[in-house]
Amino acid sequence: MFPNMLPFAVGQFNPLVMQPQAMTQQATRHARRVYVGGLPPSANEQSVAIYFNQVMAAIGGNTAGPGDAVLNVYINHDKKFAFVEMRSVEEASNAMALDGILFEGAPVKVRRPTDYNPSLAAALGPSQPSSNLNLAAVGLTPGSAGGLEGPDRIFVGGLPYYFTEAQVRELLESFGPLRGFDLVKDRETGNSKGYAFCVYQDLNVTDIACAALNGIKMGDKTLTVRRANQGSAQPRPEQENILLQAQQQVQLQKLVYQVGALPTKVVCLTQVVTADELKDDEEYEDIMEDMRLEAGKYGNLVKVVIPRPHPSGEPVSGVGKVFLEYADVDGSTKAKTAMHGRKFGGNPVVAVFYPENKFADEDYDAAA
Repeated sequence: MFPNMLPFAVGQFNPLVMQPQAMTQQATRHARRVYVGGLPPSANEQSVAIYFNQVMAAIGGNTAGPGDAVLNVYINHDKKFAFVEMRSVEEASNAMALDGILFEGAPVKVRRPTDYNPSLAAALGPSQPSSNLNLAAVGLTPGSAGGLEGPDRIFVGGLPYYFTEAQVRELLESFGPLRGFDLVKDRETGNSKGYAFCVYQDLNVTDIACAALNGIKMGDKTLTVRRANQGSAQPRPEQENILLQAQQQVQLQKLVYQVGALPTKVVCLTQVVTADELKDDEEYEDIMEDMRLEAGKYGNLVKVVIPRPHPSGEPVSGVGKVFLEYADVDGSTKAKTAMHGRKFGGNPVVAVFYPENKFADEDYDAAA
């Protein structure tokens, strides 16, 4: 067909072959790159490329054939992040399972770049990491933060700060098992930032969970639950019955998740003391000592707080309540179980868990 055309030597530009390939690479680059954040100052392009080539091979993430998965690395040294370009869309998705891996002793974040387009990427290859990856080979636990990309990722905001990972998971899993889950925490303190991301194994429940959970009250907070990458979508008509059942289930869950029901390290006792008993200094010290002795039976007691009336008559928050702070939830749970319902001065004691952040702020009037 082209009798005068000679074969191109290796490295020579071939407009019939290279141009479409270059166009394809450009069109797929957003889905082949991953963002790597939190790099140590010693990181450079070569060390990042070598490391990700090694860990991708170790977990079985190289699906495009023999050779290295990494094509290119760009590092921003000032902001300590890199863009790592993989040779295939599938390998980039597998790399997403490496979130939290240790690089030169520091845990790094592995995310999609801001130009990632989930809708376009879905047509280019798998958007989730393979379920067959051997993450244990590089010290990672499957199903922690992996699988948290794509159009069905859910944002869960407005979580009370004292919610533990287990409690958030339990609430979300009332709609079905999760493929991925990440409660976002402050890197320095380890405390929850009050929001999380998740993806369900059954993607059909995504909109159902969003519709049922969005707007419900959890303690003193209101949840915001929606798709992370898109506007909220309405459940399809065939999902209405499932949604109704889910909303009924959430109403029951809310009873469990009200302030006072969630295990915390602080127990609040009511119907134990009266304001008059706390006015006399000697009687107040006797009550404090009795409380320390009794509460100390159930665990490592850190602190006892019994708010007293102000001599001037000014209102003081928490008067009539006793607060017991323990070193761990195990101690507070034993104390709550043992003390709740016991008679004190002829009255049954009411013992409930109290929000740790409210207690730390000396806010003794939260609902309990």
